[in-house]
Amino acid sequence: MAALDWVVVCGYFFVMVAIGLWAKSRVHNAADFFTAGGKMPWWLSGISHHMSGYSSAVFVGYAAIAYTEGFVLYVWWALGITFAMVVGAFVFAPRWPRLRQRLGVISPLEYLKIRYNLPTQQLLAWSGTALKVFDVGAKWTATALLLNVFAGVPLGWGVLITGGVTLVYSTIGGLWADALTDLGQFLIQLVAGIVLFVAVLAKLGGVSSIWTMWGDLPEGHAKPFNGQYTVLFVMVYLLINTLSYNGGTWNLAQRFIAAPTGSSARRAALFSAGLYLVWPLVMFFPMWAAPILLPNLAKPDQSYALLTQELLPMGLIGLVLAGLFSHTMAMTGSDANAISAVVTRDILPAIWRGAHRLTSRTELMVGRFSTFAFIALSMAIALTADSFGGVLGLLILWFGGLVGPIAIPMLLGLLPAFRRCGPSAAITSWAVGLLVFFLIRYVVDGWVAELGKDKITAVQVGGPVICSLIVFVLVGLIRPWHDPDSDALVDALGKDHVEAGADA
Repeated sequence: MAALDWVVVCGYFFVMVAIGLWAKSRVHNAADFFTAGGKMPWWLSGISHHMSGYSSAVFVGYAAIAYTEGFVLYVWWALGITFAMVVGAFVFAPRWPRLRQRLGVISPLEYLKIRYNLPTQQLLAWSGTALKVFDVGAKWTATALLLNVFAGVPLGWGVLITGGVTLVYSTIGGLWADALTDLGQFLIQLVAGIVLFVAVLAKLGGVSSIWTMWGDLPEGHAKPFNGQYTVLFVMVYLLINTLSYNGGTWNLAQRFIAAPTGSSARRAALFSAGLYLVWPLVMFFPMWAAPILLPNLAKPDQSYALLTQELLPMGLIGLVLAGLFSHTMAMTGSDANAISAVVTRDILPAIWRGAHRLTSRTELMVGRFSTFAFIALSMAIALTADSFGGVLGLLILWFGGLVGPIAIPMLLGLLPAFRRCGPSAAITSWAVGLLVFFLIRYVVDGWVAELGKDKITAVQVGGPVICSLIVFVLVGLIRPWHDPDSDALVDALGKDHVEAGADA
């Protein structure tokens, strides 16, 4: 990192904070802070959804997968999310803003009190909040690792620097700040990604290397399925991605809730799907080429950072690093906003009766404090990431294994087909999912370890979510739920309030 690189990075941080300060002028109440007042245009919602869907952990953990396994990374991650979002654009996305239209919700879990009951809402709120602390902690760790490789900054200081900047703009600007910084970060990472893509092409010998380099890579790197990332694993993660990216991950639900109408949310989902289909081909190309340019790396998770240092001149290294920061700050800022909404509107009213009497101004202050506290706690988790299996352990095993049991009652509860799945189905499926996760990780882990390498991760990640899904459906059939308010809510989500008949 030369002085010019540091100028670029510091300039990036300054712009992010400035956007947060500007966005503060648009935030007058809790609805503005958490849902942008329901006025976010579809294209900004789509870009924000895309940017909030992955962090710089992609350039650490996923770079290692690209280095060791090859093209399968695009198949199981990017194509999987693309498919999930196309499905969600017609099934899930339009229903989120309709919840805001019908009930005035500003939290993705607020509707669960009517759809199921208060205990179910609280169970999912508390467990999901705890899970997200670990997930965001992994993002800070990955960013700090990149900063350490680029500039020798200690991991602890890396967490404090990136987390501190995000803490400032997210706390003061809310969802508007998150979305607008997402837009700026998207433009930065677009330029940075193309710069490194072109540099790698030049190093490999030109445009033709896009299709000729695969013969020079290790065996299996050009295959759509390789190593432990088999068809079984891809199918399991397709289910998880469908649940996560359509709202099971709360910050992504916030992007749809902030859309003016259901049709606007649908366009946002399709736009995000298009970005996932195209952009990763550019973003992952340097990672796929890394075994040729940097053979026999002892630490494959450093491949992207080392390529940047080797191929780019000063100034551009800082731009790429800023682009990497942008992913983590986009995701964690939006996560903090969503968690803050859940704490403010779902958890706090259940444990303190006085919360129902809060003024709009006081509720906004509570939301900002919750955002601050969440980011601070996730930064503390980041400093102890090794205790949970490192970055990939937190990302794939912990988050992938636990997001399903929380997301299934939340997402399927929106759909008429599951209207008879009530509180008992939601709570039982959640409990079974967590129990299966615990058994796989700590009780039958020896048996799982004896499976083929291609089945271990699929079982660890897929076991909890599949068992949770089966139980949710079965309990709904055995003990069908009948509640007029719940049925009326589900029926009301079929069409937009302001354009009835235009959306199905």
